[in-house]
Amino acid sequence: MTANEDQEMELEALRSIYEGDEGFKEVSPVSFQFRIGNLEDIKAFILDITWPETYPETAPEISLDAFFNNRISAETKQMILSKLEEQVEANLGTAMMYTLFEWAKDNQEALMENHKPVVTAVALTSSSDVTTTSSTTKKREKKEQLTKAQKRRIINRTDNKGELPRGWNWVDVIKVGAFHLFSTRWCSTSYL
Repeated sequence: MTANEDQEMELEALRSIYEGDEGFKEVSPVSFQFRIGNLEDIKAFILDITWPETYPETAPEISLDAFFNNRISAETKQMILSKLEEQVEANLGTAMMYTLFEWAKDNQEALMENHKPVVTAVALTSSSDVTTTSSTTKKREKKEQLTKAQKRRIINRTDNKGELPRGWNWVDVIKVGAFHLFSTRWCSTSYL
C-alpha cells in the first residue's frame, strides 16, 4: 500500500472512532487536534498533529502551539513533545494516531506532573499612568438612570429617526377651546 492509501484508511478509522468526541477535531484530511483532558481541567492540553506526504513511513509533525496551551510552561511543553517523540519512534511505519492520542490520555498525569500554570500579566510603564486612570475614574459622575416606563414613553413619542414629532408637547387647542366653551356655557346657564 502507498502512503496515501494508508492515510485514507487511518483517516476513516479516526473518523469512526472519534465520531461525536468533542476532544477530536479534524482540521484538514492531514491535520488533527486532540484535547487531552476536560476543558475545565487545568492540566488539559491540545495536541496538533499534521501528517507529511510520506506518513506513516515518516514521523508526523506534533505541536503544542494551540492558544489553549498558552498557560503551559515551555519546559512542560518540551517534555511532553519529547515523550511523544519516543512513542512516534516506537510506532514508525504503522498507523499511530490512535495510539498517540490514547497514550497521551493514559499518561496525562505523568506528562503534566510538573505543570505550573503560566500567568501572563500586563504591567504599566509608569506610576503616573496609574494615578491618571484612578483620578479619572473618581471624577466620573453617575448618569441619571431612566426606568423602563420612562424609556418606553420616550420611544413611543419618537419617530423612526429618534426625533420627536412636531408639536408633540402642544396642547390640543380645539379640545381645550371646546372644553372652555362648554364649561363657560354650563357655568352661565347653571347660575341663571
